[in-house]
Amino acid sequence: MLKDFEFYLFLVFLITMLIMLANKIKVAYPVLLVLAGLVISFIPGVPSIKIEPELLFIIFLPPLLYEAAWSTSWKELWRWRRIIFSFAFVVVFFTALSVAVFANYFIPGFSLALGFLLGGIVSPPDAVSAGAILKFVKVPKRLASILEGESLLNDASSLIIFRFAMIAAATGQFVWHEAAGSFVWMCLGGLGIGLGIAYVFLKIHKMLPTDSNIDILLTFIAPFSMYLSAEQLHASGVLAVVTGGLFLSYRSHDFLSSASRIRTVTVWESFCFLLNGIVFMLIGLDLPEIVSGLGDTDIYTAIGYGIAVTLVLIIVRILAGYGALITTLIMRNFITVADPQSPGWQTPLIIGWTGMRGVVSLAAALSIPLTLDDGSPFPQRNMILFITFIVILLTLLLQGLTLPFLLRKFPPVDRDFIRSVKEIDYDIQNNLAKVAIDKIQSEYAHKIESFPALKDQLQQYENQLSSSEIILNYEEYRRIYIDILDTQRSWLINKNREELLLDENIIRKHLRLLDLQEERLNMKG
Repeated sequence: MLKDFEFYLFLVFLITMLIMLANKIKVAYPVLLVLAGLVISFIPGVPSIKIEPELLFIIFLPPLLYEAAWSTSWKELWRWRRIIFSFAFVVVFFTALSVAVFANYFIPGFSLALGFLLGGIVSPPDAVSAGAILKFVKVPKRLASILEGESLLNDASSLIIFRFAMIAAATGQFVWHEAAGSFVWMCLGGLGIGLGIAYVFLKIHKMLPTDSNIDILLTFIAPFSMYLSAEQLHASGVLAVVTGGLFLSYRSHDFLSSASRIRTVTVWESFCFLLNGIVFMLIGLDLPEIVSGLGDTDIYTAIGYGIAVTLVLIIVRILAGYGALITTLIMRNFITVADPQSPGWQTPLIIGWTGMRGVVSLAAALSIPLTLDDGSPFPQRNMILFITFIVILLTLLLQGLTLPFLLRKFPPVDRDFIRSVKEIDYDIQNNLAKVAIDKIQSEYAHKIESFPALKDQLQQYENQLSSSEIILNYEEYRRIYIDILDTQRSWLINKNREELLLDENIIRKHLRLLDLQEERLNMKG
C-alpha cells in the first residue's frame, strides 16, 4: 500500500474537489464519488483496489456509527421509537424475506438460505447517502429524525440476518431454537456491553486529569473498544457502538468541558467526513475486482438480476411506509401514538424512497468466504457480490438523484414546528438573557459595583432584550459584524508581523476568540 501512497493522496484531494462540486451543483456527494471511482477504475495503469471487509467493518464502521449516535437526538429517537424500531428490525426482516423468495424462484442456483444471505446484505439503507441528500432540501424534523434513528439500528439487524443466513448457507442446517437464543444474546449482549464500556469511559473522563486532547483521543478509543469487545463475545458490535454512543452523548455535559466538546465535535466531523468520502470512492474503484469474479457468467444477465432485486427493495420499502401509516391510524384508537393525526400520503412515499444502499452492504458481501469448510467454492458468492454492487449503484443514482425532485414535488406536511426557526431562536435567546439577568440581580446584585466586568455583562443581557427584536434583517447585520471581525483579524495579523518580540500564542488566542464570535453569528443566523 505504501508504494501507491501518491495515488491514495491524489484520491483524498479528488474527494475534496468532488464534494465541493457536489455542494455547488446541489447533488449528493456519494453519487459523484461512486461515479468518479467507476471512471478512475477504467483508466489504464491505475493501481488495483481490493477492499478488505475486515478493514471496512473494523476501521470504518465503528467511528461512523459512533459519530452518528452522538449526532442523534435521544428525545426524537424515543418519540418516534415505534416506527424507527419497526423499520430497523421488522421492515429489514421482511425486506430480506422478500429478496430471499424472489432469488429462490427467479435466480438459478439460489436456495432460500442463499436468498436470505443476499437479502440480509442489501436490506439496510445507508445513512450517509440519505443524510447527504436531505441537507439540500427542506424536510420535516420528524422525517429526518425517523431516518436518522432507523439508520443507527438497521445495520445491526441486517448483519444479524446475514450471520444466521451465512451459517445456513454454509452448513445446510438451521436450528431455530439455537438461532433464537443467539439472536437474543446478540441484541441484549450488544446493548449491555455498549452501556458497560461507555460507563467505564465516562468514569475515566471524570476521574482522571484529562484535557481536550486526551478527551478527543479517548473518544476515538471508545467505539473500537465497544465494537471489538462485543464481537469477541459474539454479540452485536453495531448495537454496542450505537448504545454506548447514545449514552455518552446524552451525558456529555457531565464529563466533558466546553473546550473539549467544541474541539471533539470539530475533529469528529472532519474525520468522518473523510471516512465517508473514501468509502464511496472505494465502492466505485472496486468494480473491476467485482466484475472479474463473475467468470463465465453473462454480465448482462447478472445486471438484470441486480435491477430486479433493486425493484423488489424499492417496492417493499414503499409498501412498508404505507403499512406503517395504516398501522398508526389503527393503533391510535387503542394506544397513545406520537402523532394521532395522519401524516399525509407524502411522508410514507418519501420514507420509502430514501432507501439508498452503501458501505455496509458492500462490506457484508465481500466478507463472504471464498470456500466452504470442505474446500469447495462458496455457492453463488460472485453473483451475490455483483448484485450487491448493482443495487448500491442503482439506488444511489436512481433514488439519490430523484429524491430532491420528489421532495419538492410532493413536500411532506410539517406540523411539529409552526413557528420559523428564527422566531424560535430569538425566543430562546431572550429567555436565556432573562434567566441570566434574574440570576445576577437575585444572587450577585451586591457584587455588580465591585466587578465592572459583571456590570458590563448585565448591560449586555439587558441590551439584548431591548434590541433582539430590532434586528429584523439579520443577514445584513451579520454581514456588517463579520466585516468588523475581519478588520480585527487583519489588525492582529499585521501586529504579529510588525512586532517580532510579540508572543504569537497570544495573537493566536485572540484570533480563535474572533473565530468563536463568527461561529456564534453563523449559529444564530
